[in-house]
Amino acid sequence: MLGYIIRRILAVIPVIVSVAVFVFLLLRLTPGDPAAIIAGDMATPEQLERIRRSLGLTEPLHVQFITWVGLLLQGDLGTSLISNTPVTRMIGQRIWPTINIALLTITLSVLIAVPLGVLAAWRHRTWSDYAVMTFSVLGFSIPVFVIGYIFIQIFSIELRWLPVQGYSPPSQGFGRFLSRAILPCLTLATIYVALIARMTRASMLEVLGEDFIRTARAKGVKERVVLFRHALRNAAVPIMTIIGTGFALLIGGVVVTESVFNIPGLGRLTVDAILARDYPVIQAMILLTSAMYVLINLIIDISYTFFDPRIRY
Repeated sequence: MLGYIIRRILAVIPVIVSVAVFVFLLLRLTPGDPAAIIAGDMATPEQLERIRRSLGLTEPLHVQFITWVGLLLQGDLGTSLISNTPVTRMIGQRIWPTINIALLTITLSVLIAVPLGVLAAWRHRTWSDYAVMTFSVLGFSIPVFVIGYIFIQIFSIELRWLPVQGYSPPSQGFGRFLSRAILPCLTLATIYVALIARMTRASMLEVLGEDFIRTARAKGVKERVVLFRHALRNAAVPIMTIIGTGFALLIGGVVVTESVFNIPGLGRLTVDAILARDYPVIQAMILLTSAMYVLINLIIDISYTFFDPRIRY
């Protein structure tokens, strides 16, 4: 098992290096003068020169890369061109709302989607199955921001149960945090639940047709034990895979959802940086997002060994 984990960790290194090279070249190899792109058409020569020096664009490309990687390994992601604030500090101020929303969304999604998928597989070709599949199709079809505005209209404007926008950290009270986080989490979870439920149903249907399931039922094992201890555990590998893959949808959805619900997280920071053409912040967000995606998939790969010991070998 240890050898498998080490191999998976080593396989991550080329991916991270490739992402770092891509992010570095994203600005340097863009057609035109990067400083002019950042500063705009009305910039003075002095402003252009200041931006070139701040980005290190006056050095040869290989020197720029070595310097950039050295600063990156020290945790220096550069300085914002707009606010003149270290990017690391800006991310530190915005990361916790996004993490809290993401963790709550993932937890909520798995708790809802897995039982729905199991139910749909157990009641295959019944109204329960059709209802779950209809919800999954709708979850994929409706854009995230539309779902967010529908929830705001129903739960905030019509019923007045929840606040329309804003964010409150858990340190100021979990109830207050939950009341402001539940709508964005439900909005994000709609797509995530649809994705996981469909995969859970498909995996469970495949496993429920196996001989060992028929043997367990013939021995009089309770149906609940058959479904959750025998079938679900053997169907867990593709389910865990889709959870990791769906994390990409969660990252993309956070950008839109935080804008809709006015949450001061990484999604809003990314949107603001793109609109202001703040390239150091954009580069840092691409790196951070890629690192998070790689880390999640690494955790998913390692988790396979707990569900199917054969993968270790």
